[in-house]
Amino acid sequence: MATSPPYPTPPGAPVDFRPRHAHWWQKRWVRYGALITLLTLSGLVILALVRRQTGTEGFLVGLGLAVLPVPLLIAAFRWLDRVEPGPWRNTVFAFAWGACAAALIAIVANSFATKWIATSTADPSSADTLGATVIAPFVEECAKAAAVLLIFLFRRRDFTGIVDGVVIAGVTATGFAFTENILYLGTAFGTDQMTGDRGIASVTAATFFVRVVMSPFAHPLFTVFTGIGFGIAALSGDGQRFRRVAVPLTGLLLAMGMHALWNGSSTFGDYGFFAVYGAFMLPAFGLLTWLVIWTRQRELRTVREELPAYAATGWLTPAEPYALGSMRARRLARDYAGRHLGKQAARTVAQYEAYATSLAFLRHRARRGRAGADFAPREWELLHELWRRREVAQPALDHAAMTTAPPVRVAAPPWPVYGVYGQPQGHGSYGAYGPAAPYPEYNPYQS
Repeated sequence: MATSPPYPTPPGAPVDFRPRHAHWWQKRWVRYGALITLLTLSGLVILALVRRQTGTEGFLVGLGLAVLPVPLLIAAFRWLDRVEPGPWRNTVFAFAWGACAAALIAIVANSFATKWIATSTADPSSADTLGATVIAPFVEECAKAAAVLLIFLFRRRDFTGIVDGVVIAGVTATGFAFTENILYLGTAFGTDQMTGDRGIASVTAATFFVRVVMSPFAHPLFTVFTGIGFGIAALSGDGQRFRRVAVPLTGLLLAMGMHALWNGSSTFGDYGFFAVYGAFMLPAFGLLTWLVIWTRQRELRTVREELPAYAATGWLTPAEPYALGSMRARRLARDYAGRHLGKQAARTVAQYEAYATSLAFLRHRARRGRAGADFAPREWELLHELWRRREVAQPALDHAAMTTAPPVRVAAPPWPVYGVYGQPQGHGSYGAYGPAAPYPEYNPYQS
């Protein structure tokens, strides 16, 4: 077991933390500007390509139908990320990359590969099958994995474990599926316009049922394997270079395999789609859901185990580790601060909870010998952010801990207990859980 770094003592005044000087190409506005330009150009090109293939009316119909599952999927992934919520800019980037850059790469590469197969093989009719089962899974999963890789490399502080990998991968794939659904639904609507089909028997209705109702989680499920691989790599030490490379590649290969199986289900006969859906997709979805929820509970346990040492050195109050390790107590703390001091106080408490969770994970990695060279400045940065918000957050968390703490069993004394007027009341007049009269509620926000 590696030796844990010493715990710093709290200062008498707030720490003056200033980031190091950065070169011009490392400045935030330069990176954000380049990224926004790239994604904007990709979005304009993909918009033109999809609209040319579906027509304006088909594009609008496809857009209206494809957007329906997006809020539900984004909300589900953000819910999974509640223990240590990543910044919204990462979520926006992941969705935009999937919907614009990854979709553009997939459309161009898949079209080129399918045409090349059709012209270079003796059986041109097999081009679509090979493109769907071999080319598309490889190209699309690599394009989506690029977003996970970029955040893993350049936003490393926000990428600390499996849940972060799952969330980033899932949101990226949600954006990709959104654009792909526009294309498929818009094309189906155009087919119905030419054939005159309407209602539930139309191609549009069938496409909507398969892609939006039955399998809105298909693309996120594939790419989540890649996210899990990067999440395991994030938990690995700097010396485990082989693991940091091999595990993400393994996750990517699993994503490609599951994607190929799904795309090839239509070639397995009339009921091939339903067989793959019931035998592989649903079990894999249930297993991954259980894994992510179990991992989230493990993260809460890490918070409860790592933060008491900071309470012992004076950075936190004794009740905070318990409150920060309970999602219910966290919510009560935000509500309590918002009710007494307003919405800004609730946001301050939420920020305090996020920084404290990051601090617990950082210390956990250090205790296991997996801390990087920037451990000390990162720890001081997180402590500084906590110190700035402590006057608002600590009373709210103390109240939440007092409200949600389980009752403590009090042993009955072995001697007789007498009442106010000297009347004996027998043994254990305090009852099984302490005094019968409750303590009055303490409001730390009132003098």
